[in-house]
Parts: sequence; structure tokens; C-alpha cells
Amino acid sequence: MNNVCEEQVFSSIFKSNSKTIFNYIYYKFGNEEKAHDAVQEAFVKLWENCAKVMPEKAKSYLYTVANNLYLNVLKAEKVRLKYADSSLEHTNESPEFLMEEKEYKQKLDKALEGLPENQRTTFLLNRIDGKKYAEIAEMEGVSVKAIEKRMHLALKTLREQIDGI
Repeated sequence: MNNVCEEQVFSSIFKSNSKTIFNYIYYKFGNEEKAHDAVQEAFVKLWENCAKVMPEKAKSYLYTVANNLYLNVLKAEKVRLKYADSSLEHTNESPEFLMEEKEYKQKLDKALEGLPENQRTTFLLNRIDGKKYAEIAEMEGVSVKAIEKRMHLALKTLREQIDGI
């Protein structure tokens, strides 16, 4: 029987989950370094408890541990969300276009910062990572209906605050 303590099994779990867990925590923290720390710590805890965690439960175990680490840090400090500037270099765009794009991004960032954390996380996991509602529901430990509602409220708020969404 497969065991999380087997290096091959652990490695497979790491490869298939580390990036998504990182993004999930990053969207909550808004801090790359803290997200890396939480993911690393979650995998360390999984390794330390490898005999107690079944391979099919490893993914939800990792999300739970990483999320709990996030909540502990959040209690200690209030973290403002900052998004990596994903705008590409536009060499042949007009200065007016670049200015409008920058203003739009600032509006979007401000609107996203104003969303409740659960709506922001749901919105970013869906729109940036392309996660389906069912996947997000599993990560968050809520129903698909709850995710649909969060997404609806997030979009409604964003539409009210930003023209063109």
C-alpha cells in the first residue's frame, strides 16, 4: 500500500499540489515570502506526520495546515494585499494607453483590496488560476453554492467600483 512516508509518494504529492497551495495562500497573504514559508511548513508537517496521513487525504491536510499557518500569522499582524505587477512591457503602446492601463490596474487593485478575504481569494483562484468552483469549494471547505455566492458578490462589487469589468 502507498504510504506518504515513501519518498516517491511524498514527491508526487509535492509536485501536484505545491503550486496551487502556494497561490491559494499567496492570495490570502498577499506576500510571496510568507506564502512560501506556509507551504514549506505545511509540507514539513506532512513529512513529520507521514505515517498518520493517508495519501488520499494529503491534499486536504496540506490546505488545512497552510491555512491554519496563515490564520496564525494573520492574528499576529494585519497584512495588506499586494499583487505582483503582471503588466507586460508594452513597447509600442501610446503613453495614453499605458497611463489608462496603469490607472485601471490601480482601480482594480484597490477594489480587490476592499473585497472580503473569502471573496477576493475565490475571485483570484477562479480568474487567475482558472480553478473551477468545485476545486475552490474543496480548498476552502465550503459548498459550491457558497463559492458561487462569493463570486457573484465579488463581481457585483467590482462592477460597481470599476467601469469596464
